[in-house]
Amino acid sequence: MNEYQLYIDGEFCEASDGNRFDSVNPATGEVWATAPGATEYDVDRAVRAAKRALTEGDWPAMTATQRGRLLYRLADLMAEAAHYLGGIETTDSGKLAAETRAQSAYVADYYRYFAGLADKIQGDTLPIDKPDLHVFTMREPVGVVAAVVPWNAEMFLTATKVGPALAAGNTVVIKASEIAPAPLLAFARVIDEVGFPPGVVNLITGFGEPCGRALTSHPMVDKVAFTGGVETARHVVANTVHNLAPVTLELGGKSPILVFDDADFESAVNGAVAGNFGASGQSCVAGSRVFVQSGIHDEFVAEVVRRAEQIRIGDPLADETQMGPLATVAQRDRIEDVVAESTAQGATLHTGGCRPEGLDAGWYYRPTVLSCPDQNIRSTRVELFGPVMSVLRFDTEDEAVAMANDTEFGLGAGIFTPDVSRVHRVSKAIRSGIIWVNTY
Repeated sequence: MNEYQLYIDGEFCEASDGNRFDSVNPATGEVWATAPGATEYDVDRAVRAAKRALTEGDWPAMTATQRGRLLYRLADLMAEAAHYLGGIETTDSGKLAAETRAQSAYVADYYRYFAGLADKIQGDTLPIDKPDLHVFTMREPVGVVAAVVPWNAEMFLTATKVGPALAAGNTVVIKASEIAPAPLLAFARVIDEVGFPPGVVNLITGFGEPCGRALTSHPMVDKVAFTGGVETARHVVANTVHNLAPVTLELGGKSPILVFDDADFESAVNGAVAGNFGASGQSCVAGSRVFVQSGIHDEFVAEVVRRAEQIRIGDPLADETQMGPLATVAQRDRIEDVVAESTAQGATLHTGGCRPEGLDAGWYYRPTVLSCPDQNIRSTRVELFGPVMSVLRFDTEDEAVAMANDTEFGLGAGIFTPDVSRVHRVSKAIRSGIIWVNTY
């Protein structure tokens, strides 16, 4: 049994009440590790350690160049630990080892980027009509940053929060998801080896209550960076009413992929398959609504069904596996319910919609393709976080754009067409933060 600890003020420790919770390997359904559930006292201790490190000790006295050197060292150690950390992430979350190890390796480049940014944070000198005055601006650390990281891309999303925060001279308290806490708690060992002053980086884990609430509402937290679901985000925003900390949110999606008649057929199929079944569909930018123009609709559906049925499902640590399990049994149960409801509403189930044979021990679900007559079907409305593709037919460009925008989400989108004019028109018309063109 693997036992992980919290990392507070430069020391590894247990939760103040001695409580631990189990972490389950989703490929087997068995407990493989335990982690401390941080109490409100533990959260307070971590935040206070981060606050002290802002004004006391070596961190505030460091130059930007010195901060950059520490981030370069973190990058080097991450590159060395990529295989190890990727294996832990796979065991804890069920993601393919090929993916987690690759992510852990290229995350090192993120830290290198932010290391290089540290000494390029500059202010301005402002002209003024009073010769006896000198007016200038300078950028200062925000303070204590609470980084709330989801389980599905832990190393990558931690880097995008922690890297810039440390480059700018802030201190951080990272909360790992209770669904798969082991990778980030193992990452704490890398942080410890880097040599950051005590309190600069703290790692905790625990459930939304009390850990998440106590962290995001703490009066000494100056900034909250959150990636996760919409409902949890509403709680986070409500919590920051108490400390007035600004919040950066990166939330869920029901991203559309628009495939026009003139698209490169193979590229479009590849994009739809990868965008829906990669990481078992457990991605905030999964392209789970696929709109296909009438001229190629039937052929497209037949091909994605054929490709879905060829996907090898199994142990995520095995090289030959192309799709692993879902992260939790509750997630699989919800997906089963939504697919059943969608077919009852009129969606056509072409393939999948069930658990694969011979994999009863883990939380597996077959790649699923649904044809939906409209967007009143439940699978087209809710973020499923699973391998379920909903395909819808359209005739005109305007119709495709209107259907794509008929959602509360706006995280990502994809367009497949060689028509450059259409690419620009549709990209401008779709309300989305990221738009991929002829790839996904």
